[in-house]
Parts: sequence; structure tokens; C-alpha cells
Amino acid sequence: MIKSLFDKSIIKHPIKILFLLLLGVSFLGYYATKLEIDASSETLLLDDDKDLKFYREVNERYHSPDFLLVSFKPNKDLLSEESLKTIKQLSDEFIKLEKVASITSILNVPLLQSPVQELTKLLDGVRTLENSKVDKKLVKKEFLESELYKKSLVSEDFKTTSILINLKEDKKYFEILNKRNNLLKKKRENTASKEELLKLKEVEKEFKEYRDYIREGDHKNITNVRNIIEKYQDRGDLFLGGVTMIADDIISFVKSDLVIYGSTLILLLILILWIIFRQMIWILLPVVICILSVISTSGMLGLFGWEVTVISSNFISLQLIITISIVLHLIVRYRELTQIYKNASQYKLIINTLLSKLNPSFFAIITTIAGFGSLVLSGIEPVKNLGWMMSTGIAISLLISFIVFPSILILMNRIDIAKNSNFKLKIIEKSTKLVETKGSYIIFLSIFIVIFSLTGASKIIVENSFINYFKKSTEIYKGMEVIDNQLGGTTPLDVILTFNTKKEESSTNKNDDFADFEDEFAQTENDEKYWFTIDKMKTITRVHNYLDSLSEVGKVSSLATLLKTGKILNNGKDLDGFTLALLYEKLPKEYKDLILSPYISIEDNQARINTRIIDSNPNLRRNELIEKINKKLPSIINDSTVEFRLSNLMILYNNMLQSLFDSQIKTLGFVVGILFIMFLILFRSALIALIAILANLVPISIIFGIMGWLNIPLDIMTITIAAISIGIGVDDTIHYIHRFHEEFRKDHNYINAMKRSHESIGYAMTYTSLVVIVGFSILVLSNLIPTIYFGLLTVIVMATMLASALLLLPRLIILLKPYSKR
Repeated sequence: MIKSLFDKSIIKHPIKILFLLLLGVSFLGYYATKLEIDASSETLLLDDDKDLKFYREVNERYHSPDFLLVSFKPNKDLLSEESLKTIKQLSDEFIKLEKVASITSILNVPLLQSPVQELTKLLDGVRTLENSKVDKKLVKKEFLESELYKKSLVSEDFKTTSILINLKEDKKYFEILNKRNNLLKKKRENTASKEELLKLKEVEKEFKEYRDYIREGDHKNITNVRNIIEKYQDRGDLFLGGVTMIADDIISFVKSDLVIYGSTLILLLILILWIIFRQMIWILLPVVICILSVISTSGMLGLFGWEVTVISSNFISLQLIITISIVLHLIVRYRELTQIYKNASQYKLIINTLLSKLNPSFFAIITTIAGFGSLVLSGIEPVKNLGWMMSTGIAISLLISFIVFPSILILMNRIDIAKNSNFKLKIIEKSTKLVETKGSYIIFLSIFIVIFSLTGASKIIVENSFINYFKKSTEIYKGMEVIDNQLGGTTPLDVILTFNTKKEESSTNKNDDFADFEDEFAQTENDEKYWFTIDKMKTITRVHNYLDSLSEVGKVSSLATLLKTGKILNNGKDLDGFTLALLYEKLPKEYKDLILSPYISIEDNQARINTRIIDSNPNLRRNELIEKINKKLPSIINDSTVEFRLSNLMILYNNMLQSLFDSQIKTLGFVVGILFIMFLILFRSALIALIAILANLVPISIIFGIMGWLNIPLDIMTITIAAISIGIGVDDTIHYIHRFHEEFRKDHNYINAMKRSHESIGYAMTYTSLVVIVGFSILVLSNLIPTIYFGLLTVIVMATMLASALLLLPRLIILLKPYSKR
């Protein structure tokens, strides 16, 4: 039936088939131009994370606009006229940009201790370096010692300062985002109506369009800021930082990676194909099939709206690698048949190549799809999308390969092997001897690898600092390093305190003599000036001081920051509630937004203590730190009426990291289970299926050994290696066992069958593995460290998988003799 299908459709009408295929690829090529990239922080978060909703609520509640941060280390003293002039000129140019709302720098922050002013005078006007003549020695002392500015506005060595570029808020963006998230939540909970599901599609389209519009504006703004910075590089070291800049740069990295992976890999494939085959047809044909497959897959991604993220930025290299491995098996089989059947026609060579390779290729691709498909079990959306992307792409590669290969060859004459095509690898000859004479060594080495892997796996940590996602040569890394080490840390962590007055009232004896007074006080409690009680201020200060004492924490900011500063201004006396209420009411808005609004929400009866974690601290263990804070805070607060909750990106990122262990177990378990079922169906033998599984698990396990012993953390990229490698590497296992079975039927001799299998399919396996290894090695060119780790580890695993297929697999077959009773 399959032969008849090839005969009637492809062999008889190759030109029509190619025309229809090119028509379909052209259609998908149009949608390939609509392929989008998403590098937002949301791509690193869990879909169903309850902390994500709380984080969004906190973000809306407190005044914390998006910003860019420029670190400036002038050539001269920080308070010199030349340095201040440079900061002024930079600020004046920044403020002219369309998306910039305001600038905060040492020039315009309020000077409260240069010299110390009385609190009452603050309401009349605040002195700054820009508007007043002040003693610079006092200013330096204030910047280094003030709770408001130390470890944030200036570095501890007083050589570096930060210029904060506050960006204009875009309320429309957050309105659409909230609308989309609310509808998405209903969809996930299966509570959305048909109208709401239709509305979700409309809102998602509107959100993407508006998000892209915002990103264009952000990219233009960041480019303008960088152009301004570039003009002043001769006056000191200037680096740009900020979440918006990081997201914009990652998009640039991903775009660059897509181009580099694709173009460089194509060139390397051409070189390898020429070295192996020395015939132009065997270079052009695979390249054409690869290009058609990549265009088609990119078009499918654009058609279905699957966006490329940091995790899926290597999808082009994966697509090329898998496609070329399919085509190489077809080429090697065709060339093998031309040597065996010297007088066979082109038709017979093609149809026998297709029929002999369709079954193992189909099952090899199905197992590869299973490997990638297992990623769908992850709770991280980009990891899921990579699973869907590659499963779709692999199916497309199989289809296009088995259409284009015969359609083009049938239009040509028989292609005999070129005389100068004698490329042979000694690895086949050596592995044959090892299997025959050193079988026990192979088994012992495999056992050693398993022990190495198990001990290493016990050392794996789920930890990675965001700064280490980037090469040290990138501006992102340099900027984050300066901010992290000199300006108070990078990763934000909030402690939200909620003062639950209802609990307090319920615990009060209502028959108390003071009940009437308390009722009267409760009536006025909604008035803002009554919110600042001594108990609240003491609680906030205790939590602030505890967080400030942690070595992993950089800058801590809260209402306690103002309280400590206010005590200095109040002749060493603590600020009372009345004074704070007066400041809250009378303080100018620009200063209120700086020192009060980001840290209290009177309406919600909450206080926010914001910290920044020193991301580059080698001893930082996020989960341990979070658990320690959660365990310690109840005793620090020491008040059952006060509730606390940790929030911000530190929590969300840690939640994602901690989910990786579960995801790894799920994906590996799913892949192994599916593979075993596939092997049972394909080989119809439980023993052969078991041999095949063992031959794959031993080399795959080496990943965990290497990661554990070399302290490479499990993260969003490395989690995908095992599933991807076992999906790709198992192809060799299927092709080898399929060929071994054919060879064994000739003389029922295991050693002879092994030798003939190595001499035939062994070369195809080696060629494809060589291409795969070279392909993944391209990933070291990325600017993203997780991508580099992914490439290097996958290269090691694929090399080990080939060794296992040529050594362990045949040795197990010879040892266990699964065909002896057949």
C-alpha cells in the first residue's frame, strides 16, 4: 500500500508534487514574516503561580514606575564641578526624550542633612545640589550615611552614582494586560463562557499589537539613551541598566542568535556534506530540504501565534539538525544500494530506499516528537511552547524529506558514488573490535557512568543568578555588575505587611471601660492622619532592620528609612504619628512619591518593605533565603494581628526554579514510558525494548553527573536537554536495532550481524551524529549563557549517545541474545 502510494503520487507526478509543496511552503513563508519574539519577564514565570496575581496587585497599589538606570563613574571626583556638569547635561538630554517622565540624580534629591534641617522647614522648600549653595563635605557625608541614599544613589567608595530615568506610565497597556489575564484565568479554570473565549481572542490580538507598539517605542527610547551615553564616555564609565533595557537586549540577542544559528549552521552543513560525499547533489538536496522545513515551521509558528523566547531561540538549529539527520539516513541508504545493485534502475533504488527507511524513520521521528512533546508537561509557558514548536517542526521535516527526496531524484539519472568519496571514520572499525573483544569493559564503563551520574545528580542545585545568564562582555552584564555590587543589588524582593485591625478589635474585650473610646477612634481611623500609629512604625522598623542585617540583601527601603532620617532631623527624637501625618499631608508630591508613596498604602492598611538582593553573591541560595525570612518574620513582627507576605520578581523567579525538579521528573518519566511502548510496538519484544531503553538511559544520565559535579545549575534551558537528547539520540537506537535484525536473519550469527550493521548503518549513525554535534556546538556563539550550556551539554550527550549505540547497544544484544528463540 505504501509502495502504491509513493508510485501513484510522488514517483509518477514529481513536478506537480513539487509545485504543490512549494505553493504550501510559500503560503507558510508569508506567515513566517509574522514570527514574533517575546523576552518579557512573564516568559520566566509559571502559568498558575498564585504569587503572580499578588505581585500584580502590589505593583498597581504602590507608586513604582518603570525606569532605566544609568550608572556613572566619572574620571574626576563625584562632586567636582565637571562631574556635576556632566550629570546635568546628561539629565537635560534624557528629559527631552518622549518616554521620559523625570530624572532623579544627586543633583535634585532633597538634602536634609547638609546641614541638618528642622522638620518644619522641609515643608517650606527642600534644598538640593542644583538649587542651593551647600557644603560639599556635608553633602558627601549625607550621601554616604543617609538611609535614603547610601548603597543606592552612590556607591560606598563614593566613586559611582546612579541616574534614574523614570519612564512615563502607560495605563492603557496595563488595562489591556489585566483584561487579558482575567480572561485567561477563567479559561484555565474552565469557567469562561463562549462569549468570553471569543473576547479573549480579540483581547490577545489587541494586547500583542499594543505590546509590539510599546516595544518599538521602548527600543527607540533605549537607543536614544545609549546614543546620549555614548557622547559622554570620555568623561567616565557609563552603563545602562533596567528591566526594560534587559528585555530589549534579550530580543536583540534572540534575533541575532536566530540569524547566526541558521546561517552558520547551513555553511557548516555544506562543509560536512562535501567532506563526506564529495558530490554536489548530496549537498544541495539536504540544504534545500532543510530550508523548506525551516520556512514551513517558522510559518506554522507565525500562523498559530507561538512566540520565540529565550528558551526557544535555538529552534532553527534544532530543526536543521533533525531534518539533516533524516535526509542523511536516506542518502546513505541510497548510496549503499547503488553499491549492492550495480545495474538497478533509479526507480528501484529510490523506492527501496524509501521503503527500507520509512518504518525506522517514522518511529525515530515519533520518539523524537515524544521527547519534545514531554516538555508540554512543564508549568512554564515557553518550555511548553518549545515542545509544541518542535513537535510540529519534526513532523513537517519528515513529511518534506519523504516528498522532496524522491521527487527530485526521480527526475535525475542514477547517481553512483564518486571515486573520490572515500570518507571513512576509524571509529566504526575500532568500535567493532571493542564490542567483539572488550565486551566486559564496555559493561563496566557503563556501570561507572551510572554511578558517576547518580552521585552527581544528588549534587544538582536549582539555582541561577540572573546576571549569569549573560556573557561578561555584554553591556547587560557590565551594567548589572556595577548596580549589583556598588548600588544596592538588582533582584527586587518585597515584604508586604498588612495590619489587620478587625482581628485586633475582635480580640478586644467589648465590655472594657475603654470600648466607647475605641469605637470613637475607629470612626476616625479612616482619616489618613490617624494611620501612622507607634505600633505600626515599630513593626515596620523591626522588619526593616532584620532584612538589612542579611548578607544577601543590598539596599532596603521602607517607611523606616524616613523614620530613621526623620529622627536625625527631629533632634534625635523618634517621629510621632502626628508629625508623620503632617508630612504625608503637606510634603510636595515629588518628594512624597520618592519617600512615602512607594512604601505605604493607607487605603489598604499596608506597608511595603522593598529590598534588592545581591544577585552576583556566590553564596546566594534563593529558596533557602526565602524560607529563612518566612520562618523568622513571625517572631520579628511579634503581633498576631499583622500579616506578611513576600512578593516581587525574586519570589516569582524562585517559584519557577523550584518547579524545574518536578518538571524534570515528569518529562523524563513521560519520555521513558512512551519510548518503551514505542519499542514494544516496533520490535515486538519486551527484552529488545528493555535493551533499547538501557542503551539510551546510560548516556542520558551523564548530563546529571556533569551538571552535579561541575556545579552547573538546573535552569530553564538545561531542563530541556534530557528530553531533547533522548528524543534525538534514540533515532540511532531504532535504526541500529532495525538493521541488526535484518542482518541477523541472514546467518543467525550475532557477531557477524554486529559487524555488518556497523559497516552499513554505523556510518549513517556516525554521519548524523557528527552533524548533530557540530550543529549544537554553534550555540556557543550565543550571548546567553544558558544557551551556551545547553549547546555544550547536548554535544557531550549526543557524542555519548553515539558511543552507546555503537558499543553498549550491540554488546547488550550479543550478551542477552534476544533473537535466539526466534
